[in-house]
Amino acid sequence: MKDVIEGRVWTLGRDVDTDGIISGKYLTIIDPQELKKHVFEIALPEFAKEAQPGDIIVADENFGSGSSREHAPQAMKAIGVGAIVADSFARIFFRNAINLGLPTVEARGVRAIFEKGDTARLEMRAGRITNLRTQRSVTFPPLPPHLLSLLDAGGLVEKVRVELAARKAASAPP
Repeated sequence: MKDVIEGRVWTLGRDVDTDGIISGKYLTIIDPQELKKHVFEIALPEFAKEAQPGDIIVADENFGSGSSREHAPQAMKAIGVGAIVADSFARIFFRNAINLGLPTVEARGVRAIFEKGDTARLEMRAGRITNLRTQRSVTFPPLPPHLLSLLDAGGLVEKVRVELAARKAASAPP
């Protein structure tokens, strides 16, 4: 994970549920490269075709509510979303995103300072997101070290894989 993430902003409102991120009719798809073609199909129909790696989603309250499916953050990561910043998140979505290595930050008041197409500068460890067009910023408590370490590793599975390999190497005979 980069400490500073800059990207073009896509804005969404409040109560964006996981079905709005990736429709339930696609839950039989397990290939993230196929899933990414359907991200925000209804809310932002142009997103899957126009999103660029590093783009940042900025949303209002209760982002990721609804079903606890991992398909939603998995599809956004596959399309290259650099981070999701919202006024608040559904807890299960938040942890699924972090566990998959997708930077996810709760920053009260963030939606009010961005318009679609603005450029955001997200400073993960400093706890600040800035609209580079208007220079308005919102601060947030940085993620705790254990969550930052998951993001740094690329997600929970990658972190465990590295830790297990290190243990195996340490216990191997010389």
